[in-house]
Amino acid sequence: MKIGIVGLGLIGGSFARAYSAAGHEVYALEKSEEVYGEAVRAQAVQDRLTKENAGACDLILVCVYPLAAAAFLREYGPVFGRHPVVIDCCGTKRQIVVAGMAAAKEFGFAYLGGHPMAGTQFSGFEYSRADLYQGAPMVIVPPEGAPEELLRRAKRMLKPVGFGCFTIATAEQHDRIIAFTSQLAHVVSNAYVKSPSAQVHKGFSAGSYRDLTRVAWLNPEMWAELFLDNRDYLKEEIDTLISRLKEYRDDLEKGDREDLIRLLAEGKKRKEELDG
Repeated sequence: MKIGIVGLGLIGGSFARAYSAAGHEVYALEKSEEVYGEAVRAQAVQDRLTKENAGACDLILVCVYPLAAAAFLREYGPVFGRHPVVIDCCGTKRQIVVAGMAAAKEFGFAYLGGHPMAGTQFSGFEYSRADLYQGAPMVIVPPEGAPEELLRRAKRMLKPVGFGCFTIATAEQHDRIIAFTSQLAHVVSNAYVKSPSAQVHKGFSAGSYRDLTRVAWLNPEMWAELFLDNRDYLKEEIDTLISRLKEYRDDLEKGDREDLIRLLAEGKKRKEELDG
């Protein structure tokens, strides 16, 4: 296959490495000449993705921030033609899917929203790896009325990178759930390390501290755009967490051991149920 990739950060770079390792041709559009050169030297990319060769690609993965992704779809839409399947890989879906569907309708190309559910706390091509998506879920957000053959074709072309499963969702479902499973976790982790106690934690911390602070090491520009793009659902999740935290704080203030045990047992039971 011929694969086009827009953006060679962690996500796009890992796609490039995975497809190249599987023997496919990879063409990339990357604004940083240094990063593009690094990808070529790593044999993750064979050539540049251009308006002249984009229409010959089988699959084009747009792995940049939502606003940049929408701009790319508008600029390159007229040259895609009907052959490539174009999938954006942005971390929120409502705004980009509207933009993608509008461009696809205007220019006649095949478009799907997507979100590979894999990553690390680090960003950039230097942290990308060919096995990042092994066993990971891939969320696909099809336009309303998208033919089943388009979904089957997309799944076949995504198969070489090793996704463990595909989840079909609406943009609304995706953004509501991702506010909890991903965005809230990043907010909590980032806020947690701002405690003055973080300055003196060495020698007093182990797995709990590492687990809770891992994603505090984030890309501020990217996450700010994603948070604002999904502000309604993220605000709901933050408000819910604050109300839950207040319950624990109130029990501590009152010295209510029995109710504190109830709260802790309730959380433990919920975790057990969620883990099956």
